[in-house]
Amino acid sequence: MRMINTIEAEEIFDVVDENDRVIGRKRRAQVHAENLFHRSVHVIVFDDKGKVFLQFRGPDRDCDPNKWDSSVGGHLQSGEDYDQAVIRETKEELGIDLASVPEKMFKLNASAKTAFEFCWVYRLVHNGPFQIDPTEATEGKWFTQNELQNQLTNFSEKFTSSFQVIWQTVVSTGHCGE
Repeated sequence: MRMINTIEAEEIFDVVDENDRVIGRKRRAQVHAENLFHRSVHVIVFDDKGKVFLQFRGPDRDCDPNKWDSSVGGHLQSGEDYDQAVIRETKEELGIDLASVPEKMFKLNASAKTAFEFCWVYRLVHNGPFQIDPTEATEGKWFTQNELQNQLTNFSEKFTSSFQVIWQTVVSTGHCGE
């Protein structure tokens, strides 16, 4: 695991039980070190032709550095709900001010594959441009759905385990929109 900056390490997350009910609060570093259940949001951004925008996580990220991940992905701050977090994270990571909460697609239960996070996954149609936060990602790229599936099949190690589960669920539930 890589070192994270002091501000990130001091973030406070709600710790939740197996039913996603808040049972306490702890610092980010402790939550991750102890694999405690916590919460996150992910947004899959499609353009109007069905391409998918992904971000390449920076080398200094504490989890899954240098891997492709969702268009937006982030933790809930203590006391925040999923819909508040998706608005905040989309602004922070892509520079988009959302006027309303994007379409909720599905919720994943916390597991080792989701980094012990309950994840609400949202769908957004947007053609960019985006303002990527350089502390989060080093680049962003549009993938056709065929390219993405090919990359996931042949080079799965280049993607976060959370995104692999998310994309598999997007496809299996028919949320691709192509």
